Amino acid sequence: MNEANTTVLVIDDEEMVRDNIEDILVPKGQSQEQDSISNAANILFDAPKPLLVPRIRNIPVFTVDKASNGMEGVKKVQEALEQGRPYAVIFLDMRMPGWNGLETAIEIRKYDVKVEIIFITAYSDRSIDEIVEQAGQNVGYHCKPYAPEEIIQLATKAVTDYNKLRNLEKLIESISSIGLNKNQLNSLLKNILDQLASSVDTDMALIGKLHDGFVYEKVLAIGALEEKINLDELIARVKKINIGKDEVIQVDELVLARMDNYSVFAVLKKQERLKTEKMYLLKVFVQNAAQAIRNAELNEKLLQKEKLSAVGQVMGMVMHDLRSPIKNIKLITSMMREEGDGNDLVDLIDQSAEQASEIFDDFLDFIKDTPVKKLPVSINKIADGAIKQAESREGMALITIHKNIPEDMLVSGDESKLRRTIANIVNNAVDVLHDLKVPNAAITISAHVENENAIINISDNGPGIPLEIVSTLFEPFVTKHKSNGTGLGLAIVKQYITAHGGAIEVSNNNGAVFTISLPV
Repeated sequence: MNEANTTVLVIDDEEMVRDNIEDILVPKGQSQEQDSISNAANILFDAPKPLLVPRIRNIPVFTVDKASNGMEGVKKVQEALEQGRPYAVIFLDMRMPGWNGLETAIEIRKYDVKVEIIFITAYSDRSIDEIVEQAGQNVGYHCKPYAPEEIIQLATKAVTDYNKLRNLEKLIESISSIGLNKNQLNSLLKNILDQLASSVDTDMALIGKLHDGFVYEKVLAIGALEEKINLDELIARVKKINIGKDEVIQVDELVLARMDNYSVFAVLKKQERLKTEKMYLLKVFVQNAAQAIRNAELNEKLLQKEKLSAVGQVMGMVMHDLRSPIKNIKLITSMMREEGDGNDLVDLIDQSAEQASEIFDDFLDFIKDTPVKKLPVSINKIADGAIKQAESREGMALITIHKNIPEDMLVSGDESKLRRTIANIVNNAVDVLHDLKVPNAAITISAHVENENAIINISDNGPGIPLEIVSTLFEPFVTKHKSNGTGLGLAIVKQYITAHGGAIEVSNNNGAVFTISLPV
């Protein structure tokens, strides 16, 4: 945190008013020259106490510049910015020769959108709404005559707000360059979002990411947002708001900022217009938070890629050696049938060998990120194939699978990979339901068409997905509640769905619910 900025500019055509405000903010016993003498004496004589009596506690030591008209004031604002010492607050008269106060404020905003502007005038010939509309939200309004205490209070509050926001702005701007993993970054973002929410007078805010224009993923939230507000309705409302990238808007009590696919929205306690400065801070926060999240995601993907590369090299060699013996099993079973030894057991061995061969092929495709070959595929057919594969799994006898899919529903895709996708999810559900001995265990596979997409839902009545892994469930090596999980199954599922131009999300609703969207 840098030293607080307490510089004040007074723009008024009356010299007496300019000098009076300066005398109030910089008392005669505490002029800038005397401050410099005190500082020099303290250094020379090693006396860490001020030689002059300090002013009342908690009141900043102000520095005051003065201008006699709007044009001179704007010039001083430009010079201050060029010198890297912008004003924190400007006291501005409304009625002046040349540019009036409102015209001067509009010109100032062309160069400095952050400075706090306080109109001091004896005339209320402009409405607050008109001033705010043209000069921005971060303005104040005070009528003459004024008491010295009122000027001190106004200036103190203005510089306090200004410096609090500047420090928060610097903290926000630093997050995009910090190398953190997701958990560390989420803790930092939550802390900053708490401070930002406090500055806009709310205790409920959310950072989210919109996938493919229809799936909303919560990154983090603060306050009792989910307890007090229907989040689905709020997100549906957010989606309907027409807002461009890199923009911040306020609609009633909702403030929304968006950058790329990331957005932050806060629900205000009162339906009051936010100051321009605070809207600007929200924009800066979203820009830097989005960049920081992207950096963390890229960093984790790089680590995963290195990890997968190492695993892939080893598994590739192992699978290369195992593929031949496994593919030879079908030759052996074929020879057994020719010799009259064919039976159900031989058929089961044949089927298991075929499944193992497909798993090997799929895993190698995953490592190599092989493109999919698309042909018309029946959803019913791949669901039946997935259910048939699950029948041989342990505990399947105590689990009921329901299927509700229209007979003629087709998608364009790779039959083997789509069957493997549904089989992976169904097998996971079977393993969890069996391992946790869920009573009346059931899995439901249903599908319908929505907006030219086939929506496939696979749900179970198990314990649901643990909250701590929901956001990372489709990343490699993430697993829980499974005695034999590798953490690669759902990563393969995600890759296959994405390769088909679709999307997948997971939620908990009396069990785990996987929703797959594929082009019809």
